[in-house]
Amino acid sequence: MHYTRLTPVLAALALSACASTPSVYTDFSPTVSFSNFHSYGWVKEPTDVPPLVSQRIVADINAQLQAKGWRLEPSAANADVALAAHVSTQQKQTLDTFYDGPTWAGWGWQPGWYAPGWYAPNVNMATTTVYTYEVGTLVVDMFDTKTKQAIWRGSATDTVPESPQAQDAALKAGIDKMFSGFPPESPKPVRQ
Repeated sequence: MHYTRLTPVLAALALSACASTPSVYTDFSPTVSFSNFHSYGWVKEPTDVPPLVSQRIVADINAQLQAKGWRLEPSAANADVALAAHVSTQQKQTLDTFYDGPTWAGWGWQPGWYAPGWYAPNVNMATTTVYTYEVGTLVVDMFDTKTKQAIWRGSATDTVPESPQAQDAALKAGIDKMFSGFPPESPKPVRQ
């Protein structure tokens, strides 16, 4: 596996904490009462990134869930909820075009058949620069271990920073934002 290519992914979330804010989306089953869940276990830790990045992702998610009173079980089979995480990256490009303004020749006779006056015989020039960057996405899924049904999904997407320190900060920012409204409120009773 080429870790040098995946390293920028790490931030996966591509979450450039200094330059931008990660785009975070969450979804959950409206029929599930999250107050019934108190423990979780990992069934799939991120394996498509270098081990250090995977460890940081798992540690940040564990910290979020434990801060909310959830307990980590060594085996997902003994937990209320099973967790799976996946990281992906995509290369994107933006084009930045700069147009040079017209060059004014000034007052006087111009070459050719032109009478005296202000002329702009020079054509505008355009310079286009292509910027290539990585966008990373971290997806976290939760499953009810009894019913085997998906109950929650969170994803965080952002530009992947180049430095390891910025990647760590971006990962943390994305995970913090992803779990800021977790757990979702319990479903409202349905009136019959």
